[in-house]
Amino acid sequence: MNWKRLEVLLPFVGVIVLLAVWSFTVWMRIVDPVLLPSPIATFKAMWAGMFHGKLGIDFLKTVERTIYSTIIAAVIAIPLGILLGSSEKLYRSVEFLIDFFRSTPASAMFPLFLVLFGVGDRTKISVAAFGAALVILFNVAYGVMNARKTRILAAKVMGASRVRVLWDVMLLESMPATFVGLRNGVSLALVIVVVAEMFIGSVDGLGQRVFEAQQMFEMPDMYAAIFAAGALGYGLNLLFLSIERRFVHWAGK
Repeated sequence: MNWKRLEVLLPFVGVIVLLAVWSFTVWMRIVDPVLLPSPIATFKAMWAGMFHGKLGIDFLKTVERTIYSTIIAAVIAIPLGILLGSSEKLYRSVEFLIDFFRSTPASAMFPLFLVLFGVGDRTKISVAAFGAALVILFNVAYGVMNARKTRILAAKVMGASRVRVLWDVMLLESMPATFVGLRNGVSLALVIVVVAEMFIGSVDGLGQRVFEAQQMFEMPDMYAAIFAAGALGYGLNLLFLSIERRFVHWAGK
């Protein structure tokens, strides 16, 4: 038997185990079936919601907010991270502020952003962009600072200017860390957007769908929205991973 061909099936093992445990729990009535519907009922609700109900629209609204947040965060954080990373002394002078706000839960910043931007999409997008930007900035700055010294030294020995060392060596060396920051940033942006949709006066989005279904006691719809959010997060992570493998193929070599 060709075991290498079977390796492509490994990611599905966890899914099969989850569905088996879930089905067994429902079948044995370990949890009240009203609170935990079967996988079939949940995926039926997900299919109906995505293609014939409001879940599809909510899914697209969350995708839109997450993408806007990530783009804003990347546009601000990548150049700033390069600037701070090019001078370790400069980074150390603002390190406390970066670590302080990076460690502060984004949900604690909701009142501040509500005061600044009011109730609406601007608040959800800006608070998600704020959280994602700090993660991206941190990774980019450390990627530039930790560029391999031997390559920088070799470039200097060959007469490269400071600007060329920064652009041709340090930036390329920082690319793997930048993509790690982008993957973490988009995941964090999605989490913040979903939480914001739950609690900041939203009329659409997956967070609002989860909250409304829970309030209406429509449990299959609630689980369907949760799985849609999980699938979205997994898909975004996979997308950035594919781009990283395409453009940063030299990483680790």
